[in-house]
Amino acid sequence: MTPTILVADDEEKVLDFIVPFLRQEGFEVVTARTGTEALEQVKRTNASVAVLDWMMPQKSGIDVCRELRKTSHVGIIMVTARTDETDKIIGLEVGADDYITKPFSLRELVARIRSLLRRIEDSDITDQPLERGELTISEAEYRVWKKGMEISLTPTEFKLLLTLAAKPGIVYSRLQLLHAALEDDMLNDERTVDAHISRLRKKVETDPAYPIYIQTVYGFGYRFGGSS
Repeated sequence: MTPTILVADDEEKVLDFIVPFLRQEGFEVVTARTGTEALEQVKRTNASVAVLDWMMPQKSGIDVCRELRKTSHVGIIMVTARTDETDKIIGLEVGADDYITKPFSLRELVARIRSLLRRIEDSDITDQPLERGELTISEAEYRVWKKGMEISLTPTEFKLLLTLAAKPGIVYSRLQLLHAALEDDMLNDERTVDAHISRLRKKVETDPAYPIYIQTVYGFGYRFGGSS
């Protein structure tokens, strides 16, 4: 089935720039000009990926991302003209899977969309759930439970958790996680991983300040420390 991509931006010239190229690349594309419309389009079309501009009328891209993460597993790419590193981290911390800074090439955007779709589509794999301490991780169902209660994760958070939990005790560098879990050889921003890990810990750890599962190996990266 052809993936549906939502492109949300209040500037018509930006939509005219992006939409034809995505359709040429074989995607179904729907658009939104406001944050409110973007939320409605995701629900109506069951979009696989939402490309959200940071600055939109009614609701900002950040507000839309925050609201989507309450109910949806849609992949989210934030588009921003902001170059400040803090702004990028904010987007990741509210649940975006990736970000791209204006100006960008259309081929880079398509590469990031395809990378995100691969993370989502990996849920087709059939497997036996991983039991790790209080966590149950099902790759086939793309779902995670803690003590029987389901935890809602973004596609990127799920891939990070699965990558680490599949091999407890193995230390992954941030760069290895970028390539293995995020499946994106273009990314070299290691702080991206830190932002995703921070959000993941808030969801799976009883006390994120003293993590049991997602442990930091200072000077190198992360490992899964929960008992198998």
